[in-house]
Amino acid sequence: MAKRIVVNEGVTETRIAIQEGSLLTGLYVERMRQRSIVGNVYKGVVTNVLPGMQAAFVDVGLTKDAFLYAGDYTANLGDYERLILSDSEEEELEVEEVERREASVPIEDLLRKGQEVLVQVSKEPLGTKGARVTSFISLPGRYLVYMPQAHHIGVSRRIRDDRERDRLRQIVRGLQPPAGGVIVRTVAEGKGEDEFASDIQFLARLWEQIQGRYARASAPSVLHEEMDLIFRTIRDLFSPEVDEFLVDTPQAHQKSLECAGSLVPDLAGRLKLYEGRTPIFEATGIEKEIEKALRRRVWLRSGGYIVIDQTVALVSIDVNTGKYVGKRDFEQTVLKINLEAVGEVVRQIRLRDLGGIIIIDFIDMEPEEHRQQVFRALKKALAEDKARTNVLEISELGLVEMTRKRVRQDLQSLFCAPCPACKGSGVVKSDLALAAEIFRKVRAAAAELGGQEILIRVHPELAQHLEAEEREALERLEASLGRKLSVQAVLSLHRDEYEITVRGG
Repeated sequence: MAKRIVVNEGVTETRIAIQEGSLLTGLYVERMRQRSIVGNVYKGVVTNVLPGMQAAFVDVGLTKDAFLYAGDYTANLGDYERLILSDSEEEELEVEEVERREASVPIEDLLRKGQEVLVQVSKEPLGTKGARVTSFISLPGRYLVYMPQAHHIGVSRRIRDDRERDRLRQIVRGLQPPAGGVIVRTVAEGKGEDEFASDIQFLARLWEQIQGRYARASAPSVLHEEMDLIFRTIRDLFSPEVDEFLVDTPQAHQKSLECAGSLVPDLAGRLKLYEGRTPIFEATGIEKEIEKALRRRVWLRSGGYIVIDQTVALVSIDVNTGKYVGKRDFEQTVLKINLEAVGEVVRQIRLRDLGGIIIIDFIDMEPEEHRQQVFRALKKALAEDKARTNVLEISELGLVEMTRKRVRQDLQSLFCAPCPACKGSGVVKSDLALAAEIFRKVRAAAAELGGQEILIRVHPELAQHLEAEEREALERLEASLGRKLSVQAVLSLHRDEYEITVRGG
């Protein structure tokens, strides 16, 4: 299946899409005023130590203090070989990696208020939470990730050939990298000494610069910032599997050529400048795919559909038969829809960058063989996801529980804001409920409000409902109160907002 990267450089944001065939499988957005800070290295100062949570808050110069777990910091770095990949890599490693590592020393014995620390952002600020930071630095190159505090040469698990894994380790050992640990990235498969030597030289020099800045800088301050989105994309995603790298502005095209010339000169010929009049994301069908990815319901080709609901605690994905009724066998119909849904569910998880706890509710399957078939298909599809996932066996009810690591904002948070009418709940009160509520408030307020006429100011749609469907109720209320009631449509009011005032002396 043809794979390409499409770059849309706008006035305020740069968007980069990954397409496999006609399907959108990845979307990255960087805004000029909201650059990603994952991978940035800071000299911070501890503002508070929380023994009960075994964590500390660190001021690194951001709006909110960053959060540092005890397991992400140790006074004796030689005791730990914490291997953390950057956001751009997110690949499983040969060595064990855990989300939160327990520290053998209490946090209060490691850190104190006012102490200066060297930290790197491992997770973006999300919602009300500040950034998560670690003292275990990881610096990604094109082929290697260098970790100064580790003592291990690892190889990405995505390189499965044992002989190739051994070959890569031997090359790195022979180059005698600087003190620390090294992870060989997936794109290094088949590469040799020249590529690795260049990476090692660059990363060693970068680490020296960071150390020098730490010695000179006052806290809080930034010591190293990750490069922009176009550079990171070429460094991390532009591989021989990508047939075309399409860019829509001459400036971005020139920048891409320069980056590719230094990082992947063999692939520079695949960079192309888009010169069509139709906006690039519309011409390639990406814009429509983004709109679909923001919808709650996603249709399957068979006529079935999935429903995706995001809450604070978890994400639920429900698979439904929809318009598909099958031919003869009900169980085969259910199996076919569930298997089709697997691919779309995983694509949507990756595209929307959903994280945390995810519950997938497949259509109930009686045969155990069918449940196992769907589960194997899900595991296979998730193997292509670079984010770390943990999936539990499918239950008799057809439920799959899984977790997925996310370090950025999900697509919905990036493009959408809570509805001012429903406040993010997804529902508003019905016309009948609002009418009854208003009548109760009018009756309660009538004794306190002076004047001869009570004015009810509401949204135009509710005003129409009151004048048409609730006319008889309004007249009964007028009679019981001995006061005139008037309804006024106010476009500036939200659907469930209203005001009760008086007119006349």
